[in-house]
Amino acid sequence: MDDGADVGHNLTGGYYDAGDHVKFGFPMAYTATVLAWGLIDFAEGYEAAGQTDYGRAAVKWATDYFLKAHTAEYELYGQVGSGNIDHSFWGRPEDMHMERPAYKIDKEAPGTELACETAAALAAASLVFKKANPDYSAEMLEVAKELYAFGDEYRLEYHKSIPDAADFYRSWSGYGDELLWGALWLYRATGDDTYLTKAQEAWDEFNLAEGALQFSWDDKKAGAYALGSMVDPDNTMYADALKAFLEYLKNDAKYTPGGLIFLDPWGSNRHAGNVAFISLWAAKYGDPADADANREWAEGQIGYILGDFGHSFVVGFGVDPPSHPHHRSSSCPIPPDSCLNNQWGQNQPGPNPHTLYGAVVGGPDSGDGYTDKRMDFQHNEVACDYNAAYTGCLAAIIESK
Repeated sequence: MDDGADVGHNLTGGYYDAGDHVKFGFPMAYTATVLAWGLIDFAEGYEAAGQTDYGRAAVKWATDYFLKAHTAEYELYGQVGSGNIDHSFWGRPEDMHMERPAYKIDKEAPGTELACETAAALAAASLVFKKANPDYSAEMLEVAKELYAFGDEYRLEYHKSIPDAADFYRSWSGYGDELLWGALWLYRATGDDTYLTKAQEAWDEFNLAEGALQFSWDDKKAGAYALGSMVDPDNTMYADALKAFLEYLKNDAKYTPGGLIFLDPWGSNRHAGNVAFISLWAAKYGDPADADANREWAEGQIGYILGDFGHSFVVGFGVDPPSHPHHRSSSCPIPPDSCLNNQWGQNQPGPNPHTLYGAVVGGPDSGDGYTDKRMDFQHNEVACDYNAAYTGCLAAIIESK
């Protein structure tokens, strides 16, 4: 509750990235963008499930924070908490008393990926709230424009300005994809052709037609292929790249023996859910000739996560779900008992005392191997970005039934 006190700004709110207590702005912005995307393009699924208001509230918790973190035209706080200091603590967030420094980008130390992804989040959210809260929508859109201009005008990889992020959420794909992605979301929200021009410039400058192997907090190219094919349909480069990406997923990517697409050993479920979202989106909005194949493939990926292979990977749901997720606060006993200096916390053998309903854990290894161990954070941690596209997938599947 004192976040931002060290810099004189109220930086409370927002999301911790995973089972720890650092607020990393870059993956938080991706999470908000993709949650908003699902609410926009699979709105009927959210309505049918009675989840629209909850979805909007989840997005707004992030965007309220981004508006507070944007403290000047060329200033954005992109992280609160030091990764290494934070990770040495195991306990509830209300019990932590370590130093929580705030880190920012500005003209002297810019961060293009961070600025442009936050712009994308606010632009997408402005569409979510355009009718429900038009004043809030307009406020977000103005800040989105400022942040995109900041990221475009002052270009630098954000981890060079916030070095603490480098060991945790460095963008290995560079910032070209965020320049493209942010421009497309701003075009969708504004209809201003200037942003289509910006998107084309980024596409050409960074050769973004090639190299998409996943869709993630780091690499937005595949998402931009889909979004671009909708907002700029006369420019076939987007639809062509989307089709090629979906063919790669089906025909050339690696799979576990049980059928989960295996794009990365870290958060394998997360990557499967992310590309399933792109495939479900294409089933609804892409080439009708491929719709059934795209939907069937994606439903198979979500089915694996939900338990079709023998056990669920979603906490609190399905058959034999994870009961020991790597997540500090849910592993702690009921207050006033402490999580520290006793049998509880990271090493206690029993299930987490609190069920973290709905959270997707990292997932299996390349051979479908998985053990429900709390300290196996590669396979059993939870994270906001693990759930963002997966949530949209569920709405899409509900729509199609």
